[in-house]
Amino acid sequence: MISFAVFFRVINAGKSALNEDQACCEVVELRRRPADPASPNYTPSRRRSSLPSGEALEVKESTPDICLEIPQEEEVMYFHYWALFDGHAGSGAAVFASKFLHLHIEEQLQGVLEILQKPSLQPPTCMGEENSLHIHPSGGSSQRSLSRAASLRGAAGAPGSPNTVAPRFFMEKKVKQESLVIGAIENAFKEMDKHIGREKNVYVISGGCTALAVVCLLGKLFVANAGDSRAIILRSGEIIPMSSAFTPESERQRLQCLAYMQPHLLGNEFTHLEFPRTVCKKEVGKRILYRDYSMKGWAYKTVQEEDLKFPLVFGEGKKARVMATIGVTRGFGDHDLKVHGTDISIKPFLTSCPEVKVYNLEQVEHGADDVMVLGTDGLWDVLSNQEVSEAVTSFLANCDPDDHHRYTMAAQDLVMKARGVLSDRGWRIANDRLGSGDDISVYIIPLMCGNKPPQPR
Repeated sequence: MISFAVFFRVINAGKSALNEDQACCEVVELRRRPADPASPNYTPSRRRSSLPSGEALEVKESTPDICLEIPQEEEVMYFHYWALFDGHAGSGAAVFASKFLHLHIEEQLQGVLEILQKPSLQPPTCMGEENSLHIHPSGGSSQRSLSRAASLRGAAGAPGSPNTVAPRFFMEKKVKQESLVIGAIENAFKEMDKHIGREKNVYVISGGCTALAVVCLLGKLFVANAGDSRAIILRSGEIIPMSSAFTPESERQRLQCLAYMQPHLLGNEFTHLEFPRTVCKKEVGKRILYRDYSMKGWAYKTVQEEDLKFPLVFGEGKKARVMATIGVTRGFGDHDLKVHGTDISIKPFLTSCPEVKVYNLEQVEHGADDVMVLGTDGLWDVLSNQEVSEAVTSFLANCDPDDHHRYTMAAQDLVMKARGVLSDRGWRIANDRLGSGDDISVYIIPLMCGNKPPQPR
């Protein structure tokens, strides 16, 4: 699958000297961590051994049962990984994240690898209870060995009995294995941002970046997005969105709620309320349209002096900004970003938490033209989902299905459609629209190999 995944990109139209987009494509190996000898679950395999030498015989006299550990065959899993990082204010954070995010995901998944390797195992509420939580082939979980009546009587091993270490509850949430993968990815994103924060104290890591990552594991695609890049699946003429854009507009209520709860973050320079435009001093005492964190609609309020402050979120579309500074609300980096001319930090309003969506590859038989398209905002700023679908579908339809280079050419064609053609009025795309002036990065990933287990390269 990863052998056919294609990446193509072009640099922006002079916005920066270097391409601030970065990408990564890997097959990552997962191995079980060595058990902690202090852990109650540490049970190494042992065998009794007789050593033939005289020295060994002397040892045997004092230690008749010498135990040697037998190395067990390691159970290994692999996952495919693709990621795009759209940098801003420099490429440092994007470059750093492209080198390390998959390692953080690997580390998080290793912590639950033993559970993921057993499809019949329901994730235990408490690690160490795996043996009692196997799921029967019929689909139901095994009974907890004791009935409710026995539990109330205080039978051995029952909740409330002297042999029970901690109290049990009769109701427990059932957690799916895919939720463990989602949680691992979410934690990996958080650790990645912390990693950048630590390393920037030693190295120069400029700016910040958005992140769009795809993990193929357990026959599913886990699409994690923190920022305004986008992923869609094109399947038999259908367009399946696999991400949401996180911008000051889409996250207005989260940002406003945070500012309302912690007004000191505004530095007495901003208001958490949103207005259609900045409020003038002469409008004090008049009624004006506004929105608070709890509102999707608009209402009127009487203007007060504090409403003259600049709105936390202002503008619309690509011009929307947080604190009149940054146009994205999720991603990595930006630890030192401050409002111009002040000491007001913007980082508290930014989050590395991704939204993770799941696509089951095993539910549908995919054809050679079924693909996932990943792209940074340089692509989506000028082309809609429908235009991308039509461009990719029509291009692949005119190629030999057995030609693996078809995906490379389709990605190149898509990027060129977004960049356009240079004319005396700048770069122009179809219908004489302005072409993208941003960095453009694209992955086209065929889904027809999704049912095959990942193999090391």
